Amino acid sequence: MSNLITGLEARQIIDSRANPTVEVDCYVNGTLAGRAAVPSGASTGIYEALELRDGGKTWMGKGVSQAVGNIIEDIQEALVGMPVDEQSSIDEVIIELDGTANKSRLGANAMLGASMACLHAGANTHEMPLWRYVGGVAGGCLPVPMLNILNGGSHAVSNVDVQEFMVIPHGFDTFEESLRAGVECYHSLKSELKTDGLLGGVGDEGGFAPNLPANEEGLRYMVRAIESAGYSTEEIGIALDVAASEFLKDDGYHMDGNILSGEEMCDIYSGWLDEFPILSIEDGFGEDDWRSWGAFTKMEGHRVQIVGDDLFVTQAERLSEGVDINAANAILVKLNQVGTVTETLETMAIAKEAGYNCVISHRSGETEDTTIADFAVGTRAGQIKTGAPARSDRAAKYNQLLRIAEQCDEFSSPF
Repeated sequence: MSNLITGLEARQIIDSRANPTVEVDCYVNGTLAGRAAVPSGASTGIYEALELRDGGKTWMGKGVSQAVGNIIEDIQEALVGMPVDEQSSIDEVIIELDGTANKSRLGANAMLGASMACLHAGANTHEMPLWRYVGGVAGGCLPVPMLNILNGGSHAVSNVDVQEFMVIPHGFDTFEESLRAGVECYHSLKSELKTDGLLGGVGDEGGFAPNLPANEEGLRYMVRAIESAGYSTEEIGIALDVAASEFLKDDGYHMDGNILSGEEMCDIYSGWLDEFPILSIEDGFGEDDWRSWGAFTKMEGHRVQIVGDDLFVTQAERLSEGVDINAANAILVKLNQVGTVTETLETMAIAKEAGYNCVISHRSGETEDTTIADFAVGTRAGQIKTGAPARSDRAAKYNQLLRIAEQCDEFSSPF
């Protein structure tokens, strides 16, 4: 029997930030074969593919009924009758149907929902786990987790500018051991904050969100959490998502009550590298501040992973521009920034060819969908960031990785 797409269904569901998002079902030979839900970001780059929202008063303007309609009325018609296991052809049809540079006609959320649902359906019709279907003959490799245990910036209601303080438990032999160490650091941080009277709520991604006198204090708490959990900073390092575009104004970077130039931001990061076990810095500069990106990579790229998120937005053209000027040495990979599975894989291929590390990432608005866990393993990305080990929208990804670890025993750290 040919494995042909016979229909798509789509609906509006709720994500972890209580906002609507898109969920898509893919039917093959009349049977439900794949389902996927689309994430959504709070801290978004201006060059990301367009997430289509309804506007108006309903759902505070964040409804996605237009995107749902585009799937049912347009994308379904274009895909019905296509072989479900021809992912690149499926995505090419969706891209051509949209016909815009930024996915503004159909919406990147509609396009990605359909693309991912077909990916799941393709794996299921071949009776393969998704990670193996994605990985093909290369097999899979479990990623080192980057656990966001202290939240700031757009992901929290606090005075901390840096958006994410993450632990990277890289010095372990298995994914299970690595995750356990990260979870223990999470609980350890909770105890340290409670001792100091700073334990309050959590941010969008499940990390603790205290008010701190300076961003550097967040780094000190991270070291305390690692050491009080019984680990050394040789085993567990720190990653930062500064999300500097969020506090870049016309007159400079507004951090810790100061207005700083790109050069001064470079100096701050260099000082932090001297004092703290930082292994990775993401979005340390604004998405158009190419000069500062290049200067910092030239100065510190030999001793720290420098990750472009808002800078590259998982798009081949932006990444190629960055590679040409040596703007970074790693890329954050978010499928919804570009809109299809195939375009994401193409961008990752460019990154790997250039010697860049790849970090598969969630968004602040997530669901129980676990696609990125399988995607990280199948693409052998080496790293995944998917929030704190708390809140079921985050834990779902870690739990899926634990399941995959029962089938795939390769685990390798890029650090």
